[in-house]
Amino acid sequence: MVRHIVMFEFAKEAEGKTAIENAVIAKNQLLELTQKLDFIRRMEVGINDSDADSTNYTLCLTCDFDSFDDLNRYAMHPEHLKVGAFIGRVKLSRACVDYEL
Repeated sequence: MVRHIVMFEFAKEAEGKTAIENAVIAKNQLLELTQKLDFIRRMEVGINDSDADSTNYTLCLTCDFDSFDDLNRYAMHPEHLKVGAFIGRVKLSRACVDYEL
């Protein structure tokens, strides 16, 4: 089993929306992937509390896959790339860790 953890810092404002509004859009788009990609074993998406320290990341994604091959399929899948394109327009930074459980 492989765990994929990604954290995003969103711009305070992008595409006419606040960071939290864009995080909600991203969260919904990410969760929809679980209905489209049957090789995602588990997905959790959390949005940082709006009252939390502003140096924290805005959104955290945690996914589990059976293998690194499945993680790579996810990374290159057109549906994932659509979500990634949106996030790319509204994020300031990204951090990621992938590891075997």
